Amino acid sequence: MKTLFDLPPVTAPVKDSDARFPVHRIYCVGQNYAAHAREMGSDPDREPPFFFTKPADALVPSGVVIPYPPRTADLHHEVELVVAIGKAGRDVAPGQAEGHVFGYAVGIDLTRRDLQLAAKKQGRPWDAAKAFDRSAPMSAILPADRHGHPRRGEIRLDVDGEVRQQADIADLIWSVPEVIAELSTLFELQAGDLVFTGTPAGVGPVEPGQTMVARIEGLEELVTSIGAAR
Repeated sequence: MKTLFDLPPVTAPVKDSDARFPVHRIYCVGQNYAAHAREMGSDPDREPPFFFTKPADALVPSGVVIPYPPRTADLHHEVELVVAIGKAGRDVAPGQAEGHVFGYAVGIDLTRRDLQLAAKKQGRPWDAAKAFDRSAPMSAILPADRHGHPRRGEIRLDVDGEVRQQADIADLIWSVPEVIAELSTLFELQAGDLVFTGTPAGVGPVEPGQTMVARIEGLEELVTSIGAAR
């Protein structure tokens, strides 16, 4: 039986490399596409972005079957551009933000929507809705020093071949540099942080037996399936 001292660190794969990206924290941006903000009942103006977190060990690599989580009957997909931070910083200026980026990936913010809506109604935190086990599938990270910084390109999620979400990452209300700058005023960013930058409209339920394919133009594809509840 494994003890506390036997547990391996949480790492993410790096595209075309044997190196692994050690994960420190996972930050997520709420309602960062206007159409998604509207579908969730909010007004998508440029108020400062808000953040929530997931534990590092919520990360799941591409190709893994994720058991349907407990205590929900409404599991939703949310495809997102993920930024991997490679350099620590606090109070980072937007013009310097890309210098703190190691690379980019495709992620899915899995959400127990029924628990989230109940928490919102009661004015309670979202942890049970967002930060549960295996709630952050993510593709391999594409290093920015070799492939650049994506500023536009299709973001899309299909479920069993049906298009559910489709937009352009240029539609982000708050750009990646702006998100990094704002986040760094709240937390000291560390190498190993991941930032899920928000999802476009079209979020919806995914059921056991269904397969999600998440894509962002120029990045590594993410494929994951939902299995039976444990």
